Amino acid sequence: MSAAAGAAGSGRVPNAGSTPSPPGADRGNTGEAVETKAIDPASGTRWTIVIPVKPATHGKSRLRVPGVGREQLARAIALDTIAAAAAAARVIVVTDDEQTAREARALGADVCPDPGAGLDAAVAAGASLAGSDAYRAALLGDLPALRPDQLAAALREAASLPRAVVADADGTGTTLVTAAPGMPWASAFGDGSFARHVALGCVALGVPDTSSLRRDVDTAAQLAAASALGLGPRTSALLPG
Repeated sequence: MSAAAGAAGSGRVPNAGSTPSPPGADRGNTGEAVETKAIDPASGTRWTIVIPVKPATHGKSRLRVPGVGREQLARAIALDTIAAAAAAARVIVVTDDEQTAREARALGADVCPDPGAGLDAAVAAGASLAGSDAYRAALLGDLPALRPDQLAAALREAASLPRAVVADADGTGTTLVTAAPGMPWASAFGDGSFARHVALGCVALGVPDTSSLRRDVDTAAQLAAASALGLGPRTSALLPG
């Protein structure tokens, strides 16, 4: 995909070296000031995070919460994830959902269209816009409790590795994959993806089980587990109580 095809409102994605300064960049889900930027003061390392987001009409098909519209909930979860990530690094959202794209731009993210060939192809499209000379990461857009400081800490650890991966709470899936400058991009998301990413040469990061970075949400039970960590404002606003 060309940069021209990765339109962000005006038809062009900003230079890969630019880093937006999103609102609330110094705050986590609790509202407390935190050290969030995934930048190494010594080396100036900066990350670009690619977040693929399905259209909300098709997203989170297994997520059922009584009294809450699935489409609204899916979009809220994605936007809370984007907001947290944008507080830690530059973000490229890959989506064909117009409302999500519009709100993601308001959060400081760049947006490019989904090529429509599956999750890994969507991630690869965003990673190509970041450029092979960048520190790149792919983050799934279903982490509504994500804290920017915890994401930034994982990225700082990943900066010393050619490739890295973070497992989900079950230990079999993946929430984050990274690649250092000069490394060809590779990902293998889907069921059982953690083992595939390790086979691709990714090193598992030492992210604790309790981290918000491991709490992806596909079911009501997973949403309840994430809520114990403190959900982002868009997701929590939709939930009873």
